[in-house]
Amino acid sequence: MFSQSLFRGLKASLAVRPLVRGGQYTGLRWSSGVANNPSHLSSSSSALYGDTVPMSQKEEIMDEVYCKVADRYDAVIDILSVFMNTMWKRNFVKQIKPQPGALMLDVAGGTGEIANHYLRYQDKVNGDKKSSVKIVDYNPHMLRVGMKRLGSTEWMRDKRVSFAQGNAEDLQGIADDSVDIYSISAGMHNLPHPERALNAAYRVIKPGGTFACLEYGHVDNPVIGPICRWYMDNAVPVLGGWIAGDSGSYQRLAKSVRNFPHQKVFAQAIRDAGFVLPGDGYQVFQWGMMVVYIGTKPNN
Repeated sequence: MFSQSLFRGLKASLAVRPLVRGGQYTGLRWSSGVANNPSHLSSSSSALYGDTVPMSQKEEIMDEVYCKVADRYDAVIDILSVFMNTMWKRNFVKQIKPQPGALMLDVAGGTGEIANHYLRYQDKVNGDKKSSVKIVDYNPHMLRVGMKRLGSTEWMRDKRVSFAQGNAEDLQGIADDSVDIYSISAGMHNLPHPERALNAAYRVIKPGGTFACLEYGHVDNPVIGPICRWYMDNAVPVLGGWIAGDSGSYQRLAKSVRNFPHQKVFAQAIRDAGFVLPGDGYQVFQWGMMVVYIGTKPNN
């Protein structure tokens, strides 16, 4: 019975399933004509979870999800990604190419994983003991995981890491032009209004500073893409139920990922916020399973 249901799910995913439906992305519901004007993002509704969820509720819903999965989040994501998650995040930090002494603002980074990779890179590659990370996350449960992970490290003792609860869409309490690097890893897809987060990022980054985003992407390969979509829609909730005992939360996370705009669209949104992106504006890992966007805030 289980194998039959998985087969039906795979068959459905192999059918024609456009990444863009009716001129718009479901989920964050980019408005029609998005390929030419991705900055227009409706604030009224989202097709998350197979139902219409008001944007005003998305933040609360996703926060509830992360409250449930926080303690096991990184471990479960490692398994669900076939242990590629750590590699993706380590390579993400390498792509940033941080300079010695740089202050990173890691948004939606509550578990401390990016901060860990960043400070290891600075210590080992740059021989730097002055760089630091400010971690901001909306969810206090995720922040507690990060504090537990990094609490006994020399980085905490040397005050190179700090934690704060905050909203990615406004970053209240973070001064204008104050950080060298803004990073967000697998966080944009959870936000009701990613364009607001991009504007907040632009505000707090110093002129000449770096915007760095690692986010789930869309696999355009006609063979691998349907398999990835099937895996996300069908296998992730089942495996999340087996591993973490909470299939519902991982189903919501999977749908939030699947409904995020295509990397071409999001790259243009980053440019619309004022950042300069080289080339196509992004780099894909594993055919687009994960996408890296690294841009620069222009000097005045």
